[in-house]
Amino acid sequence: MKVLIIDNEAPLREGLKCMLQAYCPGIQSIAEADGVESGYKSILLFQPDIVLLDVEMDDGTGFDLAARIEEHHFQLIFVTAHDKYAVDAFRFSAIDFLLKPVHPEHLQRSIERASVRMEEHDLKKQIQFLLTQMNGRQDTEKRIVLRDVQNVYFIKVKDILYCEAERTYTRFFISGHDPILVSRNLKEYESILEPLGFIRTHHSYLANPEKIEVFDKTNGGVLILENGHQVPLSQRKKETVLHWLENRIA
Repeated sequence: MKVLIIDNEAPLREGLKCMLQAYCPGIQSIAEADGVESGYKSILLFQPDIVLLDVEMDDGTGFDLAARIEEHHFQLIFVTAHDKYAVDAFRFSAIDFLLKPVHPEHLQRSIERASVRMEEHDLKKQIQFLLTQMNGRQDTEKRIVLRDVQNVYFIKVKDILYCEAERTYTRFFISGHDPILVSRNLKEYESILEPLGFIRTHHSYLANPEKIEVFDKTNGGVLILENGHQVPLSQRKKETVLHWLENRIA
């Protein structure tokens, strides 16, 4: 496995290289570049399996470079300073990212995820989606990118019925669509969808309140959603959810 580090700061490149050597034994070769132009040339010459790409560089941004690549025959991991808007864009686009300063364990997990997806070469649409998010040109209907082991889906947020935790995975239930199992935990999606109005109804469930049709009080309380879907309502969450429902009716 070959990794290319693109960052304009030599100490940061060296730090990432040392962490890769110490924590990621599957890597055989590591190359470096210090900007957009050198990074573009290195991608063509080195043919990396994984690219660690800085966002802010002296001759442009990582987004500029990503947009120039016609065929993404590699897995991409952005490396960025903390910026909530950028982080939200990465999350909605399902593109992996690391926050500076990079923690070794986070780097290790990102490399492991990338290595599992090594045969996937479907980044182009995700990059385009990300750039749309970053440029503020959002659809009138908010979308989120979901990836399972076979496909990449561009889903309207309003069509999501609910999300269910399955250990470290999350299963999405969507109107007019088969369920999608995604290899990220429910807590991560809670941070993405809660600002859009989604409610945690139970430690294993995150629901779209716009899809709730009935509160069934039997057996401790169950929420009935569109198409007869049911999600449990825990005692701890009941007051918050019922308050939301009462306000909607009012």
